Amino acid sequence: MQKELSKMEKIVSLCKRRGFIFPGSEIYGGLANTYDYGPLGVELKNNIKKIWWKMFINSRQDMVGLDGGIILSPKIWEASGHVQNFKDPLVECKKCHHRFRPDKLVDSSKCPDCGGKFTDTKMFSGMFKTSIGPIESEGLTTYLRPETAGAIFANFKNVLQSMNKKIPFGIGQIGKAFRNEITTGNFIFRTVEFEQMEIEYFINPVADWNKIFEKWRDDMHLFGVAVGLDKKKIFDHEIADEDRAFYSKRTIDVEYEFPFGQDELWGLAYRTDYDLKKHSEFSGEDLSYFDEESKSRFIPHVIEPSFGLDRTVLAVLATAYNEELVKEGDTRIVLKLKPAVAPYKVAVFPLLANKENLVAKAREIFADLQNDLTATFDSRGNIGKRYRYQDEIGTPFCVTIDFDSLEKNTVTIRERDSMKQEVVDLVDLKAYLKNRLI
Repeated sequence: MQKELSKMEKIVSLCKRRGFIFPGSEIYGGLANTYDYGPLGVELKNNIKKIWWKMFINSRQDMVGLDGGIILSPKIWEASGHVQNFKDPLVECKKCHHRFRPDKLVDSSKCPDCGGKFTDTKMFSGMFKTSIGPIESEGLTTYLRPETAGAIFANFKNVLQSMNKKIPFGIGQIGKAFRNEITTGNFIFRTVEFEQMEIEYFINPVADWNKIFEKWRDDMHLFGVAVGLDKKKIFDHEIADEDRAFYSKRTIDVEYEFPFGQDELWGLAYRTDYDLKKHSEFSGEDLSYFDEESKSRFIPHVIEPSFGLDRTVLAVLATAYNEELVKEGDTRIVLKLKPAVAPYKVAVFPLLANKENLVAKAREIFADLQNDLTATFDSRGNIGKRYRYQDEIGTPFCVTIDFDSLEKNTVTIRERDSMKQEVVDLVDLKAYLKNRLI
């Protein structure tokens, strides 16, 4: 009897089969816990980034963007405490040599893979080291950034002076970060290379930080709904005093109900003046701010909303994945993605692929739609299979060109979720789609 796949296994299978996410370096046997985004995956990911950037950068007067480097001065990570403190405990099985973080083990006395005994606990650095210079032994030792915030703090003064910003204001960035994770897994949930969408919001230390904090929490939830997450599956986990970083006055882990259980999706922290104070101390630069209204100078405090992009992609896919019984013995897989994040907004078909006049008309309509929408053309197999393929990749609408299209200038539009079809005049097609793709 064939084992029934879990929802996570089905999502992983769909992602590879339909070009969303591939295992990294697969032709060479793979590289554990690394993944590449395929043609549809990169579209989905970019759409999520566009929504985030528009919501948190372009639509706000108090926000600007940045694209900082992946390799930064190692002094930045010394100032932030990463070099000294970004370490985790590690144990290794004496039998199979698999490595684990003891704090993540259910039973810390024996290996979960083979039952072997563990070595004594050792500490390992979570940062990837690299060297700048032609001779490795003589080069400058630095690191791939473990988070994107470093460049934001290092450029605080530059942004302040070049953009003439007044506090409160924030700097947002989307980019790759790298962590030498020992405990990885659950597909793209925890990997060694990942992407963050991160904000550092600078405030006056006398401001009502809790009110600002709560507004950011609300905005994070609104972003979740905007990309298609189920708000009933979003939970705020308030981090207790004893578990917070010593410099944080308040931290919330925004968790989501994934197929494998509830776990961290994003984070929100009030980091006080720790970051700018440390970077000012280590760099020798004055990173204080002079407030013209109060005629006072201070080190700004920071509220940090941090979003894991890959985890957001996984949450979006998990929420959208559905299996529906169409009729006895016929189940369709459908990704009910919000139109804003769907890789393709519309697919265009000729009813019959062997009729040149239908194909020519379909290609003409497709070319016109492409000017305004992310569209795809499909003439493979029969039309039923085309519908099912577009359902699996989350395309909201399919437009079929038939013989009436040639005679009456009409097209048939099929909506993904309801599978209902509607005949629309060709001249109204763009307006019809745009009104429903909001």
